[in-house]
Amino acid sequence: MNTSEMTGEFSLTKEEILKDYRLACESRQTSILARKEVFMGKAKFGIFGSGKELAQICMAKFFKEGDFRSGYYRDQTFMMAIGELTIQQYFAQLYGHADIEHDPHSGGRMMIGHYSTRNLDAQGRFKDLTKIKISTPDISPTGAQMPRLVGLAWASKLFRNNPELQHMTNFSHNGNEVSFGTIGNGAMAEGVFFEAINAAGVLQIPMLISIWDDAYAISVPQRYQTTKDDISSMFEGFRRDHNERGIEIMKVKGWDYEALCYGYKEATRICREEHVPVLMHVYDMTQPMGHSTSGSHERYKTKDRLDWEEEYDCNKKFKEWILENDVCSEDDLNAIENESIEKVKAARQAAWDHHIKAVHVDQDIAVDYLKQVAATSALKEELEQIATDLHKTLNPYRSDAVRAVKKALRLLRNESDSSKNILQDWAERTAIENERRYNSHLYSESAESALLIKVVDPVFNDDAALVDGRELLQHNFEVLFDRDPRLLAFGEDVGHIGDVNQAFSGLQEKFGEIRITDTGIREATIVGQAIGTAMRGLRPIAEIQYLDYLLFAIEILSDDVASLHYRSAGGQKAPLIIRTRGHRLEGMFHSGSPMQMILGAIRGMFLCVPRNMMQAAGMYNTLVRGDEPALMIEALNAYRLKEKLPENLGDFTVPLGIIDVLRPGTDITIVTYGSMCRIVQEGANELQQLGISCEIIDVQTLLPFDRTQQIVESIKKTNRVLFADEDYSAGATAYMMQKVLEGQKAWKYLDSEPRTLSAQDHRPAYSTDGDYYSKPSPDDVIDVVYEMMHEVNPEKFPKW
Repeated sequence: MNTSEMTGEFSLTKEEILKDYRLACESRQTSILARKEVFMGKAKFGIFGSGKELAQICMAKFFKEGDFRSGYYRDQTFMMAIGELTIQQYFAQLYGHADIEHDPHSGGRMMIGHYSTRNLDAQGRFKDLTKIKISTPDISPTGAQMPRLVGLAWASKLFRNNPELQHMTNFSHNGNEVSFGTIGNGAMAEGVFFEAINAAGVLQIPMLISIWDDAYAISVPQRYQTTKDDISSMFEGFRRDHNERGIEIMKVKGWDYEALCYGYKEATRICREEHVPVLMHVYDMTQPMGHSTSGSHERYKTKDRLDWEEEYDCNKKFKEWILENDVCSEDDLNAIENESIEKVKAARQAAWDHHIKAVHVDQDIAVDYLKQVAATSALKEELEQIATDLHKTLNPYRSDAVRAVKKALRLLRNESDSSKNILQDWAERTAIENERRYNSHLYSESAESALLIKVVDPVFNDDAALVDGRELLQHNFEVLFDRDPRLLAFGEDVGHIGDVNQAFSGLQEKFGEIRITDTGIREATIVGQAIGTAMRGLRPIAEIQYLDYLLFAIEILSDDVASLHYRSAGGQKAPLIIRTRGHRLEGMFHSGSPMQMILGAIRGMFLCVPRNMMQAAGMYNTLVRGDEPALMIEALNAYRLKEKLPENLGDFTVPLGIIDVLRPGTDITIVTYGSMCRIVQEGANELQQLGISCEIIDVQTLLPFDRTQQIVESIKKTNRVLFADEDYSAGATAYMMQKVLEGQKAWKYLDSEPRTLSAQDHRPAYSTDGDYYSKPSPDDVIDVVYEMMHEVNPEKFPKW
């Protein structure tokens, strides 16, 4: 074996070996039977962990309470081995059983192979994380689990090295927790994998990453994935030695039971005791059932490869090892195999029975109601046919009954018979129940939600100082960090110089590098550090230096952060804050406002767009008291604008999703946010001189948006509306228009065509002229509003 030196004794009892073999057999049979269920039409899709059983069993031996997993969707055997996945739960997830009692991993929201533990109690608060074995919720984009893994492991280092966190005994035992990651040999070609390995080496954290190497990524062999077929050899430059920090690199065959046990024993020791990251290259793995139920691996693997995979199947090799070492007889092993088959069959049947029974409850009621209504309807034959078709549906879904009832109600639209009310009541009841099953927990539903934080207005002394906006923000951060040792801030240039705009100036000197720290230029893993630390009970503020750079991290925010609470059905949360700056400046790459992209990508997070640093500080004060993730986009050209310094720093709050009327008016409502507020206000001043009264509304946050529906109240008064921002056309202006005109029914109160004002559909050109001709100016505001008023009263407002 080509491995690092392995030390220490490790004994394997007969009882443990046979228990491991039994689990390997059960997991394999689970994969085989699940594949058949898909082909029988009882499930939609299957992706399995066959061929990976033995390595996962050995790894699980050293996974302790308080440890975290951030893994790959083939880790079913590992989850079974740590006691966090039963075979029945496996099949419940395969069938999409929307009940956390049956599928505690996601309540039917994630497809098979995607696992998570329930880290929150029924009230949405953290449990004692040191007493459970934790899996963070899997995601399908391969490689995207890696940034989160960095953060989970970094948290152990923070807990060990920051004395202020010693009281958080429900979250850590002196940082002894190891974060286990898994990834396939193909996915490790992703950029975020290399970024995460580099970040782990820099941070020196207890991160154990296992590469399951079966030589293919679906149909693509390894030579297309990596420069060298021998994956671990590519990382030799990262290997630690006596003189330099680095990572430990180990290599072991996926069918070698003893070597796997000793390898994982030593790997976890290094991580747990030394806080050194370890890369475990598990090679010679197989994938005997192919990538998924979407196709057969016989299409792309050679006969020699298929023959090799059959010979080196880890379960087969494990059986050979047991017999060679006289652990037991072949008859004993055959008995275990047969018992495993029967156990899996029974669990599968139990899962199906529970799932189909739950579906049949509403289906049977719907059939009965359809027959009742048919008995007195002129459309008796059509309704009875709908009922018959529904009753005969093979392997029904909940939506089958809903479709049938809705079809019946459409047929009954012209009938006044009150009997159809039972169908209407059924449809309303099931809509509420299914909304809970499939649409809940996008945002926090706990008492700790930021939307429930008490509103506290800023208080000013008569002699309140006028300071730069950046200074106001810095003073507010200082108060927050003084009060709460869980808070930490990190990002490019955040530490030593206090960020490029000085909002953290001097705070590293006061609070130490462990709480206010610099990072490398690696946006995806900066976000990952935030995810992991937030999931472990800390309160990170992670900085992406400019809004342009958010694109490096948007996949992680979208696929992981934004859907985390939802895809775990309220089982996990990550109350992080991503801080960045953007909007108005000069130049193509530091003045963008890609709000449409962000709005489409991060539903499940809050999106805060303050117009000045007072508003930003109030939002931070709100967010650190809540438990939702948020993205804060500060106005890049507002850091040196003068603002009054409030007396109650750290205490005043800005409610999220509540508008702020900046200027009352009677002729037109202008809805905007961020840096555009000043542009609109400047235009409104001149419009006032022209006899036009503008009511200016700052929405303050785009997610959530005007929760109390106050914008429509303004439009009732003005009967006209303009939506203005710096995004491209049909971006956030279209989003706001839809929310107000459709969501608040404001169209009923309009006397003029609703308008939008946005930037040109290209990135802003450089210089003052480039800004003027690329983004909305006060002149543009004046032109659009005046044109609207000209249409209303051309005599009073003639064309100029």
